[in-house]
Amino acid sequence: MTVQTRIIFAICYIILAPFVIGLLDGFDRKVSARMQGRKGPSVLQPFYDLKKLFEKEFLTANKAQLFMVKSYLCFILLSGVLFFAGFDLLMVVFSLSTAAMFLVLASTSTHSPYSSQGTHRELVQMMACEPMELLVAVGFYLAMGTFKVSEIAVNSKLGVMYLPGFLVGFIFILTIKFRKSPFDISTSHHAHQEVIKGVTAEMVGKEYAYVTLAEWYENAILYGIIGLFFINSNPLSIIGVVVAILCVWFLEILIDNTSARVKWQLMLKLAWGVTIVAAGMNLFLLEMIKG
Repeated sequence: MTVQTRIIFAICYIILAPFVIGLLDGFDRKVSARMQGRKGPSVLQPFYDLKKLFEKEFLTANKAQLFMVKSYLCFILLSGVLFFAGFDLLMVVFSLSTAAMFLVLASTSTHSPYSSQGTHRELVQMMACEPMELLVAVGFYLAMGTFKVSEIAVNSKLGVMYLPGFLVGFIFILTIKFRKSPFDISTSHHAHQEVIKGVTAEMVGKEYAYVTLAEWYENAILYGIIGLFFINSNPLSIIGVVVAILCVWFLEILIDNTSARVKWQLMLKLAWGVTIVAAGMNLFLLEMIKG
């Protein structure tokens, strides 16, 4: 991949990701409403909400929180640029972990008991997700012989054929990453969350808009990793990528609308259990094949 191509892909990510994920979020609300027997809002409602947040009077609990929120957005953007420009997948995972820490720090910079409770739950969610994220990068290296996204995407091998366990584990943790029920324990996109928006409880106006925008950019990366399982040197594999992403998108909506929220202990047990069984067995088989 040439330098010019990397730059083009990075710019496309920065410009297009919010529009694509915002539309998916809008259709998410519409489909969820239909599942619940409601008409639902316009598919453009997420964009109206984001615009309203940016137009609100600027208020912040303290300057430290604003700095942490902006850092959170910047590191998410860095992660996306690294991924879509074809750089090291392991670096993408580490950059996402760093971004998550800035969100935690933003929440802890206030003295709100709701933010404090949300922060503790956010840390538990990170404990549940990050082993699987790291193992996905390791799995791609073992199957493809490289961490570089650009080389994985043009490999003659199809990732899903060698990494089905990793795919299952990654889809499982996406429910946590997308903050969907039953694992939306630290914050929720629903107003009736019992910890009153948890980790984002003290974020209003532009601050909350930055967090929403960062989540959209992060979701684009997560869907991109799903696509990485289905893309190879065959141009027609792009069709498979789109179909796979849409299937995962719908599956997450279905899970969200048919599941009740669980306690953090159960979430942690389930996440680590799936990681050990699905990814662990797949990792063992890869090592056997290589051996």
